[in-house]
Amino acid sequence: MNKQYYTLITGASQGLGKALAIECARRNMNLILVSLPEEGLSKLSAYLKAAYNVNTIAIEIDLCGDGHCQEVFNHVAVLGLQVNMLINNAGIGGTRFFSEECVEHYERQIRLNVLATTIITRSFLEMLKRNAPSHILNVGSLASFFSLAKKQVYGGTKSYIYYFSKSLRRELMHEQVFVSVVCPGGMYTNDMVRQTINGGNYIARASGMMPEDVAPITIDGLLGKREVILPGVINKTFIFLNCVLPRFVVNFLEIRAMKRMHSPCQVASEPQEKPAHVFPLIPLNTEKIIA
Repeated sequence: MNKQYYTLITGASQGLGKALAIECARRNMNLILVSLPEEGLSKLSAYLKAAYNVNTIAIEIDLCGDGHCQEVFNHVAVLGLQVNMLINNAGIGGTRFFSEECVEHYERQIRLNVLATTIITRSFLEMLKRNAPSHILNVGSLASFFSLAKKQVYGGTKSYIYYFSKSLRRELMHEQVFVSVVCPGGMYTNDMVRQTINGGNYIARASGMMPEDVAPITIDGLLGKREVILPGVINKTFIFLNCVLPRFVVNFLEIRAMKRMHSPCQVASEPQEKPAHVFPLIPLNTEKIIA
């Protein structure tokens, strides 16, 4: 990778974003890492710079704030950095019934998952065109393909990401800006998320993966100019079955899963929601990633 270019990753301090940052550094990519303040981003940036001999810049900012997405672009422009790969990973998840969550949470979820991704992409678009061939990767979700209880707003935002990515790809291909969307299932980023996945339906349990396993698949797909990246054989199988099974069968399975969620023991054991890719700092298994 040419040393004059940078890969910008949002939500880079935790979960999949952190795994993607490590994977990109392994591939000799200079990095601009963006995440919330006080999540260990500076430490990660320093580690990647020392371990992989790449240039790293850390920008700690809340992308939900008014004008903050534009501030990220302005900061990069002032430093004179050139981005040729944009990875929109920052997002907020949810695992509650619609009536159980507050309006403020949904507003923040939509602002980060939808609005921030859109604004950052638009802000860096002309730079990406100048630095072509270049790439945009948006992090979607397996939830965008299914009607899952407790994923109503989250799934809706990831459906936006899916169709936004596919449409933008068609607009930009002649400009040599290649847009990809990765749609992972649940990822085991900490004990709370592990409990949520293991307590979910069969789709949630079977599709769970480690972020450090998802990251190399994702970057391979990105560099290979893949339109839709589906990590894991199980996830690909679910998508295939969702396409070929009669709708009444899919509806039956979804209703069955809904009834299971409404059972008293399931509701009582439901863990509290945590943001997707924004968790307390728990280091990934870097030895596994480096190997």
